Amino acid sequence: MIIDFTAAAYLSIAFWASGSLLGIAARGNSIMKNAATGLNLGGSIIMIAFIAMYWSALERPPLRTLGETRLWYAALIPLVGLLVEQRWNISWLKYYCMALAGFFLSINLMHPEVFDKALMPALQSPWFIPHVVVYLVGYVLLAASSVAGWHNILLTWRKKNTLQNDAIGHYLALLGFVFLTFGLVFGALWAKDAWGNYWSWDPKETWAFIAWLIYLGYLHASSWKVRRLNLQWYLALAFLVLLVSWFGVNYLPTAANSVHTYQQS
Repeated sequence: MIIDFTAAAYLSIAFWASGSLLGIAARGNSIMKNAATGLNLGGSIIMIAFIAMYWSALERPPLRTLGETRLWYAALIPLVGLLVEQRWNISWLKYYCMALAGFFLSINLMHPEVFDKALMPALQSPWFIPHVVVYLVGYVLLAASSVAGWHNILLTWRKKNTLQNDAIGHYLALLGFVFLTFGLVFGALWAKDAWGNYWSWDPKETWAFIAWLIYLGYLHASSWKVRRLNLQWYLALAFLVLLVSWFGVNYLPTAANSVHTYQQS
């Protein structure tokens, strides 16, 4: 394979790390801050370019295996942090996001993917790409909301949390929930196209629905008079259910009966 994932991964991690260090050192220096943002953005651009080239080389969308979905996570989650910084002028989230991106790439570096163009018939549906991409964007947003939740819990303990910090996690969760909803709808349409029915209570489908209900519960709780700290705990822990839906279901006893679980390589 001509595309060198190792080089792309290390280069992206180097961009994120150097951009983060420069951003921390900037301290109000607009030139250094802009340079840091450029480096951070450059890391994601490198991964997006790699995904595009990988897609071309595979002659299929790189969405079939867990490792391939981690590439999308790594490319997208730093962008969430940068968008939050642009919208609210808060930089702390982007550092967490880039650390997560580096973590996902590190997993792929330790467990290289098998180059395989094969795509089972069910994955050749036109709903495959929109369903998985929409879900991945939702998962990225909800991962960022969970990180915000943990950060806000720490700030609350230190008596330094603000309503603005809470709002960031809430808006990320709200937007992520919208993407989860579209993902469920697209998944049902895909199931109808591939297997002839919209829903079969497959383990993957069941856990996806549980995750959707968990975040629906959060949105209901946020409209009630629930303590701010409790809502942050909810956000922080809710992502654990998404992890089960994303890849944890692969290790459950019921996974043997599922046609939806990601292939490992």
